[in-house]
Amino acid sequence: MDYASIVTTIRRLALEAGAAIMTVYEGPDFAVRAKSDASPVTEADERADAIIARGLAAAFPDIPAVTEEQAASHGLTGAPVFFLVDPLDGTKEFIQRRGDFTVNIALIENGVPTRGVVYAPAKQRLFFTDASGRSQEEAGPFAPGTIGALSPLTVGDPDPAALVVVASKSHRDQATDDYIARYAVKDFRSAGSSLKFCLVAAGEADLYPRLGRTMEWDTAAGQAVLLGAGGEVVRFDDHTPLAYGKKGFENPFFIAHAPGIALVAG
Repeated sequence: MDYASIVTTIRRLALEAGAAIMTVYEGPDFAVRAKSDASPVTEADERADAIIARGLAAAFPDIPAVTEEQAASHGLTGAPVFFLVDPLDGTKEFIQRRGDFTVNIALIENGVPTRGVVYAPAKQRLFFTDASGRSQEEAGPFAPGTIGALSPLTVGDPDPAALVVVASKSHRDQATDDYIARYAVKDFRSAGSSLKFCLVAAGEADLYPRLGRTMEWDTAAGQAVLLGAGGEVVRFDDHTPLAYGKKGFENPFFIAHAPGIALVAG
């Protein structure tokens, strides 16, 4: 597998998609419509999806891609290697102009997200795994053809008596609060989209539990970044690794965390 080419390409496509998203975000009011599952979609989602899908197909015609916005791709299960794409994760944050939205592209190999990029264009933060699988945060300004200054990401060394927990801005509920209450928490961080994984990867948080519905394209790139920084993502029910390529691409509840935390049973 030519990981150097894959990383260079998915990073470039994420930046190009992010630029298209920001054109819509910074423009006049944009239309929002509901998809068949009642989730919102905008012109920005569709522009970003077209850029990424076209770019992946041109660069890697032998690797299939599953993308949120193309229902025809959702029948692909059981492939040993494929891309997972969420061209605009956090559409609700985008619509509310909160800035916590990301472009997510991941490479899945045998059920594991091994390479990925998470780009938050409104916040100007770019996280990705390099060719070796090590996670990095790049300092801007971001040039599609040239990688800038990099800072290696490493999860923190959590203090079990004073954990920092990151939770969703849009999907926080009582069940999540009840679970978090079973830990000794020093502080909370709030973030939208796959940025929550990146905060754990960067050592800015220790624990991210998700007791709610997510799809694989929501989490794959963020999980790749967290794994490449030494973190873990496990199922909520049995604490086994969260795997990809499941029928329907729906995730179970999960916990993303830095090692060293004694996870409470779900």
